[in-house]
Amino acid sequence: MSDVIDNQADVEIVRNDSPTVTQLEEEGDVAADYIEEFLDICDLDGDIDIDVRNGRAYVAVTASEGSNIRVLSKPDVVSALQELTRLAVQSKTGAFSRLILDIGGSRDARQAELAVLVDSAIAQLDAGAASAALPAMSSYERKLVHDVVSDRGFISTSHGEGRDRHTVITRA
Repeated sequence: MSDVIDNQADVEIVRNDSPTVTQLEEEGDVAADYIEEFLDICDLDGDIDIDVRNGRAYVAVTASEGSNIRVLSKPDVVSALQELTRLAVQSKTGAFSRLILDIGGSRDARQAELAVLVDSAIAQLDAGAASAALPAMSSYERKLVHDVVSDRGFISTSHGEGRDRHTVITRA
């Protein structure tokens, strides 16, 4: 029924009935409709781009530099709106959604913040620490961290459960 993949100690279940590109594009369309209505209700400006990346629908809201969209680009707001959007997609399609929502470049900004956290943890290792733990974060953010850590030539593993799940970095 399902295959299990261990990606640097972050276990993720991948179902044999993974969504097709067409299904992911449909998720993106449903999500875009939901976000567009949300923006209209809030009287916010933004353009919506839909893409499929790494087996997920990816919906980005962009706007000109002086736009009022920045009120939604804070990490907690993006996460909450992403969960609401996922629920809207699930309600419409009947299938669980793992879509990623980016508002005003918030994902790129968060990835840069995570890289700084990794660099700080590596500095702790260079100063003699046996390991360095990062704060708890979402599975998506842990995946980004694992990629950065690997690029830097170190090892990362995830520890803890639920909201306490975090990444620990060690030397290779």
